[in-house]
Amino acid sequence: MVARVTNANGETAQHARLKRLAFLWAQAQGFSACAMEVSLPKCRYRADVAAYRSHPRQIASTAVFECKQALCDLRRDNCHTDAACQRLEAICKRRQILEMRLRAHYPSLRSADSLFPEFDAQSFTAIGHRGYARLLRELRALQNRLYRCTKFDKLIRYRCANLFFLVLPDELFRDPEIPAGWGALVESNGALILARKPVWHETTEANRIRLLHRIAVAGTRALNRKLRDPGVVLKFA
Repeated sequence: MVARVTNANGETAQHARLKRLAFLWAQAQGFSACAMEVSLPKCRYRADVAAYRSHPRQIASTAVFECKQALCDLRRDNCHTDAACQRLEAICKRRQILEMRLRAHYPSLRSADSLFPEFDAQSFTAIGHRGYARLLRELRALQNRLYRCTKFDKLIRYRCANLFFLVLPDELFRDPEIPAGWGALVESNGALILARKPVWHETTEANRIRLLHRIAVAGTRALNRKLRDPGVVLKFA
């Protein structure tokens, strides 16, 4: 079943509810400055909810909340770059060894489309080698995952905030699926429960102020949209 879309941007009712719950939870934890759909500094990503909390005698803290309503949506952004790179390197070495052996066993595969025989292309897929085909599938899948599915890992690596939270429905929470360093907020009876604590990540004061500025910009943008709504009635004293 496809979740019902609630706006022109394709957001579902469930995703909008998770964002609202994250917004309210952040305020309850003392994050006085919060906004939805905040463009994060130092990267091209946008957070579902971002928040800023000031401390009179301590350094301020910032938090990013990412709402995921389906397992495929969660896994799409959850690729650990270091482990994926190591696996990709191992697969490439395995492919080179396998291609070298296939050249020796199938010399007829060479197509003479070059002036130099050592640069002739060889169609290894033509022989229907199952191991080679399986290796190529894993290679393509890992490359796509490495270059397109590293949002969670990059947000931590770029030090976009001090704290990172995943906001999930109760039936979606699986501890092994939560990326390293992230906390987990699970929806239960119309509220959020902290199912896993996040790891504190150090950021500079400049980065915190930069995120605070973007929270203010996003909040102003959201208010402007409401003020342009003809159904909104303004009352002045």
